[in-house]
Amino acid sequence: MNKRIRVMIADDHAIVRQGLRQILSDTEDMEVAAEACNGVEALQLSRAGDCDVILMDVSMPDRNGIDALKLIKKEQPRLPVLILSMYPEEQYAIRALKAGAAGYLTKQSAPDQLVTAIRQVASGKKYVSASLAMELAEAISEDTDRPLHERLSDREYQTLCMIASGRTLTQIAEELNLSVKTVSVYRARLLEKMRLRNNAELTHYGLKHGLVE
Repeated sequence: MNKRIRVMIADDHAIVRQGLRQILSDTEDMEVAAEACNGVEALQLSRAGDCDVILMDVSMPDRNGIDALKLIKKEQPRLPVLILSMYPEEQYAIRALKAGAAGYLTKQSAPDQLVTAIRQVASGKKYVSASLAMELAEAISEDTDRPLHERLSDREYQTLCMIASGRTLTQIAEELNLSVKTVSVYRARLLEKMRLRNNAELTHYGLKHGLVE
């Protein structure tokens, strides 16, 4: 029998981890090697060397998925990390891939698509959906004319999306585990980079470009 693919599930929702565990348990060539409920735990568990693939959510407490991804790839560049997120591809996929992700899937994906993606990244390949492949091709060809929000840092982009969805600076600070002062700095930077004046213009931009759920 071929060696099973050992998968770490990193997601802060127990019910999501349970569902993913069930899918993997029903798949002959896979097993759940570990579970993490936040980015810090995922980073710590990855050091044990017990997994072949990390299946990680983008939005988690303590350290979000993109930050955790960067740290894991810095320590273990050959360990594939597959991002599984509730956010649509156009919001985070390209950022995740640039940060070192081996692939990106939304939580609306079918179980067989997830299984295919895990097998693909475990074999050393990248996994992207057909729609994301098209978006990546367009992003390369239109790099000089790309939207302003794509020039933001990950934290600035997160702040943009959260303000546009109606969160206050205090709520953002709590969710990202940062100080309100730090979030204010991100807000000031993104307003400057995007040549916007206030939250109203920022929210309008977010809605116009589909950055708000």
